[in-house]
Amino acid sequence: MELTILILLLPFFSFLILGIGGKWMSHRTAGTIGTLILGAVAVLSYVTAIQYFSAPRLEDGTFATLIPYNFTWLPFTETLHFDLGILLDPISVMMLIVISTVSLMVHIYSFSYMKGEVGFQRYYAFLSLFTMSMLGLVVATNIFQMYLFWELVGVSSYLLIGFYYTKPAAVAASKKAFIVTRFADLGFLIGILIYGYYGGTFGFTPDTVSLISGGASMLPLALGLMFVGGAGKSAMFPLHIWLPDAMEGPTPVSALIHAATMVVAGVYLVARMFPLFIAYAPNTLHMVAWVGAFTAFYAASVACVQSDIKRVLAFSTISQIGFMMVALGVCTSMDPHEGGLGYMASMFHLFTHAMFKALLFLGAGSIIHAVHSNEMSAMGGLRKYMPITHWTFLIACLAIAGIPPFSGFFSKDEILAACFQYSPVMGWVMTVIAAMTAFYMFRLYYGIFWGSEPLRADSHSEHNTPKGNLEAAPCRPCRPHENPLAMTFPLMFLAAVTCGAGFIPFGHFISSNGESYSIHLDPSVAITSVVIAIISIAIATWMYKNAKQPVADSLAKQFKGLHKAAYNRFYIDDIYQFITHKIIFRCISTPIAWFDRHVVDGFFDFLAWATNTTSDEIRGLQSGQVQQYAYVFLCGALALILTGAFMFTTRGNEWIEPADALHNE
Repeated sequence: MELTILILLLPFFSFLILGIGGKWMSHRTAGTIGTLILGAVAVLSYVTAIQYFSAPRLEDGTFATLIPYNFTWLPFTETLHFDLGILLDPISVMMLIVISTVSLMVHIYSFSYMKGEVGFQRYYAFLSLFTMSMLGLVVATNIFQMYLFWELVGVSSYLLIGFYYTKPAAVAASKKAFIVTRFADLGFLIGILIYGYYGGTFGFTPDTVSLISGGASMLPLALGLMFVGGAGKSAMFPLHIWLPDAMEGPTPVSALIHAATMVVAGVYLVARMFPLFIAYAPNTLHMVAWVGAFTAFYAASVACVQSDIKRVLAFSTISQIGFMMVALGVCTSMDPHEGGLGYMASMFHLFTHAMFKALLFLGAGSIIHAVHSNEMSAMGGLRKYMPITHWTFLIACLAIAGIPPFSGFFSKDEILAACFQYSPVMGWVMTVIAAMTAFYMFRLYYGIFWGSEPLRADSHSEHNTPKGNLEAAPCRPCRPHENPLAMTFPLMFLAAVTCGAGFIPFGHFISSNGESYSIHLDPSVAITSVVIAIISIAIATWMYKNAKQPVADSLAKQFKGLHKAAYNRFYIDDIYQFITHKIIFRCISTPIAWFDRHVVDGFFDFLAWATNTTSDEIRGLQSGQVQQYAYVFLCGALALILTGAFMFTTRGNEWIEPADALHNE
C-alpha cells in the first residue's frame, strides 16, 4: 500500500514531461511515454486492488478503511482542517481499477487514432492530467480534497474537449461544459461550507458534538447542494446540456471522460456520502432518485431519433447515469437485504457501464476514422468491411440492452430489483426506460452495420486520410476497412471484459454496509426485463435492419412535431439561450451595464470635472502678489472676528442683545 502514492504521482510526472518537453519529442516518443506510464499506473492499481480485497475482513465483516498517506494542510480547529491524503476503501479501490483500465485503453487506442494530429504531444499531456485529477478525486480523504480535484477534473476536461481549438464548435463546446459545470460546482462549494460549519469537519464522518448541538438539521441542505454539484458533473437534467456538445472533442476523449470517469463523479459523490444521506437526509436521497429517473427517460427519448452516432452515445450515457442515480436514491437502509440493494447495484452498473460504454465510444471512433463522418447516413453495411469493430460493437449493444450473459444484464437487473423493492411505479418506469435503451441502441447498430450502403469508391484510400481533426475534415467517400491493431486491441479487450464482468461476485466486495452480499437474481424481474428487451430489439430490427425503412419514415411523418422536438433535444438548449441572452443579458445585464457606464462612471467623471473646474477658478489666488495676500489675510481675519463675536453673544438658542449684555455686567 505504500506505493499507492505513485498512482497519483506517475500521471502527474507524465503531464509535466509531455507538457514541458513534448515539443521536442516525436509523436511516437510522446505516445510511448504516456502509454507506458499509464500502464504502470494500471499495474499499481491492480496490485493495490488485489492486496486490499485479499486481506482478511474485520470482525464486523467489513473491509478495513486504510489511509496510507494523510497530512494536514490548513488547520482551523481540532476537528476542522484541510487534509490531503489517500483513502482506500471498497469503492475507491474499485474506481482505481475502472479509471486506470479505461485510461490505458484510451492511451493505446489514441496512439493510432490521433496519429498525425497537430498537438499530439499536448493531447497525451492533457490525458495524463485528466487521469491524475480523476484518480485524486476518488482517493480523497475528505470532501475538500475531493473538491480540489473535482475542479481540476473540470479544467482538464475543458482542455480535452477544446483540443481542436481551431474549430469554433469545439471551442464553444469546451466553454459550455466549463461554464455549466462551474455553475453547478458553486452549489457543491456552498454545500461543503455548510457541511464544514455545522458538521464540524471536512471529513466524510461529521463531528458528533457538532451534530448534537444542532448541526444535524442543516445536513439535508448541505447534502442537497452537494448533489447539485454532482448533477452538473454527471449531466443530470437540467444541467445536462454540456455533455452532447462535448462530443466535439476527439472520440477517445469521449470514451474516457463521458463513459467511465468524469460523468460518474457525481454518482461517486452520492455513494461516498451515502451513509449521511441515509441517516440524515433520506428525503433528499429519494429526490435524487426521481431526478435520475426523469433524466434517464428524457435522454432515452432524445437518443431514439438522433442521427449523429456520438450524440446517440452521449444521450445514452446521460440515461445510464440516471440509472445509477436512481439505484442510489431508492435505498432506504444500510442493509442490502432491507432496502440497501441499490447501493451495490449502482456501483456494479458503474463498473460494467464503464467497460461497455468505453467500448461503444471507441468502436464509434473506429467507424468515424473509417468513413470520416459522424452521421449514420454515411454508414451502413460496415459489417462486411470492419468485422472486429462489428462484433465488439454488437457485444456492447447486447450488454447495454440487458441481454444475458453480458455484464449489463446483471447490473441492470439489480437496479430494477431495487426499484421494484422501493416502489412498483419506479420499477415499471425504469423497466420502460430499459426497453427504450435496447431500442435506440439497436437502431444505432443497424444504422451503422446494416441498412443501405452509401456510394463509395472501389479502391482503398487510406493514404488520403486527412490530417488534423479527422472527425471534422471532409473526405472523398471510400471503401472502409478495419483499423490497425492499436485500435482493435482495446476493442477486443473491453469486449472480453464486457462478456465476463457480469460473473464477478460484486456484492462480495462492495455493499451498502460493507458486509459480503451474495447477488441473487429475482426471476420475475430478470425474465420480465429480458423479454421486454428482446421485444424492443425485435422492433428495432423490423424497423431499421433493411435498406429501406418505411415504418420509421411513416412514424416520423405522422408524429412530425414530436420527432422534430426530440431531435432538437426538446428545445432545452434553446430555452437556455432565450433565458441567458433575451432575459439575463438583455433585461438584466444590459440595464446594469448602462447604470454602471452612465451613473457610476458618470458620477466619478463629474467629480473629476468638478475638481478640475474648481482648481481653475481658485488658481488666481496663487498669484504671488503680496498686496493680494494681505487683502485676503485681512478679509479672513475680519471674518474670524465677526464669527467670534457672534458666537460670544449667543447662549443656547436665544439671542442676547448687546444692551442687555452690558446691563447684566
